Amino acid sequence: MSNSKAGSSTVGTTAQNPFYQAYRRSSLGLALMESLDELIQSGHLSPQLALKLLAQFDKSATLAFSSHLKTKATVRSPLKVYNHVEDVWTFTLDRPTFKLENNAETVVGRGRCKIVALKAGSADLKA
Repeated sequence: MSNSKAGSSTVGTTAQNPFYQAYRRSSLGLALMESLDELIQSGHLSPQLALKLLAQFDKSATLAFSSHLKTKATVRSPLKVYNHVEDVWTFTLDRPTFKLENNAETVVGRGRCKIVALKAGSADLKA
């Protein structure tokens, strides 16, 4: 994959919609790309089919997050770095505290946390 092993990636190198790729950098997306690479290397999967699987993962993840997750959270933290490029916001936080809207539990981070936020409606789910 493009982020896992430098130079050895077979899948995940092309993208039709960069907004979809945000979920490929998640732990689930990275694990999927690593598994697809192993299947390609062992001859059990063609690179073309792996790219189709990744495209479906991108669309499914985008649809699932946009339609099924409605919980709001409050995040408090010193802001170390922020950036805004092409409707993508990136925030780097130090020792963040997360509190979900309908949950009494508060989660406190011990280190840094990176949040990547996309403009709502940026991904065309029909493409």
